Amino acid sequence: MKKIFLFITMAFLSTSIFAQTTWKVDPMHSQLSFSIVHLGISDIDGVFNKFDVTVVKPNKDFSDAVFTLNVDVSSINTHVEMRDNHLRSDDFFDVKKYPIMTFKSTSCIKRSDEEYLLTGNLTLHGITKTVSMKLWHRGTIEDAKTKKSIAGFQLTGVIKRSDFNLGSKFLSPMLSDEVQIKADGEFKQQP
Repeated sequence: MKKIFLFITMAFLSTSIFAQTTWKVDPMHSQLSFSIVHLGISDIDGVFNKFDVTVVKPNKDFSDAVFTLNVDVSSINTHVEMRDNHLRSDDFFDVKKYPIMTFKSTSCIKRSDEEYLLTGNLTLHGITKTVSMKLWHRGTIEDAKTKKSIAGFQLTGVIKRSDFNLGSKFLSPMLSDEVQIKADGEFKQQP
């Protein structure tokens, strides 16, 4: 009886281990963007040009997947060089002191066939806060050339500047406290 139980346990564990897959972001087909309201009347958009995301998926779907993000904060781009330099200064991101923004998920809860609630720890400007965002799995396809799987995601949500002490000299309505986050990405399954 013990041998049968041990065999079933080992079979279950080996299936679980082998089912885990790792996915890496394709930077050529991905974007990490944000939007903030200026003077209460216009949206100012920007992107971070340099970032890396890895997803480790333990299940058939993406429930309980672990998303890990690293962003080079100095790669911020709002298409206005003077503003980008100001954002890199100690008035905002202080990239000399805090060059990297990170996120690591603590849960990925399936809400429907395509939607998840992604929660994790965001570290920005030296401060770590728990944030939750909506994650839309747009689908998974097979690359015709490589025969590898590619998954598409869109992440949307809101963070507050004040939670991370970003631009504390610039109060609302000059700059909204809420910052809209939107990320679109293609992820390639790793061998």
